[in-house]
Amino acid sequence: MSVEITTGPPEVRVPVSTEATDTVGTAEAVLSKRTGAPVRLADAEDLGGSDRSVVMRVRIAESPFELPRTVVVKHYGECPAEARSDPFAHEAASCQLTTALPPEARVGPELIAHDAAERLLVLEDLGRGSTLADVLFADDSRVAETALLAWARALGRLHSTTAGCEEDFDALMRRLGAKSWTDPVADDIVRSVSELPELLTQVLGVDTPPVMVERLTTATELLQSSRYRAFSPSDICPDNSLVTGSSGVRFLDFEWGCVRDVAMDAAYLQYPFPSSWCSYALPDNLAESMLSTWRSEIAEVWPELDDDEVLLPRLFNAQLLWVWVSTWWFLPRTGETDRPIDLHMPSPRRSTALVDRWRHLRADAVASGLDDVAELADQVVDALVDRFGAGALHLLPYPAFRSA
Repeated sequence: MSVEITTGPPEVRVPVSTEATDTVGTAEAVLSKRTGAPVRLADAEDLGGSDRSVVMRVRIAESPFELPRTVVVKHYGECPAEARSDPFAHEAASCQLTTALPPEARVGPELIAHDAAERLLVLEDLGRGSTLADVLFADDSRVAETALLAWARALGRLHSTTAGCEEDFDALMRRLGAKSWTDPVADDIVRSVSELPELLTQVLGVDTPPVMVERLTTATELLQSSRYRAFSPSDICPDNSLVTGSSGVRFLDFEWGCVRDVAMDAAYLQYPFPSSWCSYALPDNLAESMLSTWRSEIAEVWPELDDDEVLLPRLFNAQLLWVWVSTWWFLPRTGETDRPIDLHMPSPRRSTALVDRWRHLRADAVASGLDDVAELADQVVDALVDRFGAGALHLLPYPAFRSA
């Protein structure tokens, strides 16, 4: 069965650019080499891509072998020499790793063909379904809740089926000539630990006590090897999660796929999508249900993570790191103003998202008896409100939950 990937309504077709037309020819050559016979593609539809890649859907018009009716082609430009990570290598290795899983365990597209020299991937076409973002920005809270629980279940299934895959992922990345396979966000987290205290002082007038820096340094141990590491798509935000009727949620876009501690992904269940520029609030009880769903999927591999005394301290450290690095990302530097920064959909102000995250961090710190974290969180919230106004205290829920 072949299906299609898009975030737009079925009637929307994006004109194909000259660059995209060139990609079709390259994809034909890659598929022909893969099958050993000529393959012709037709009806190319530009899916938008980014400044890093061209992404399109094409129909298999001619092939002597059985191939899906349509496929998705992703063609990367050259990776700058100064870049810390190569998104093509991360995506190609990620897709190879997940394609090797049993079909019933896959939560991403199957890799049909790839060519490292051409920097091109041919992927399974997953369907013209709604993304999780589409569902959250609609008006049906029941559908949104079902989709979020399916998202949590898919994340847990991905973690449980790729536990212990670090050596395999390392080998795949080295075969692609990658310099590094580490979590691309890890460098930002480490930088934020050393740089955010000065930024907090300059922008908000809040000083970071040494005990907090020590706590953060301890928390960064999650970025190192542990027994709780598995594959992560890394960017598991709503617009990269496809809601399907038959196989639950499937993850798209593995440009930053990596192996990391599962707590870094589980934090997304409690602090919704902390790496996203567009973050709204979720009902508190739903966050707990999502975490329980994820735990039910990983319990067979890591039964000890079903124990709050084991999981919750690790989860708190992950949440602390996400709040810290997103504050480092979001706080305006010299000459910047607090403004919406997501170009794809309506977005809260950065200050509003940050206040919500620090308030959640404070509540979790109080529950855990971590007075130093709670005190700093109070100071940051007060300073954000002083600078950006009382409106920063009110983060709206996702539209699907506003009338619930």
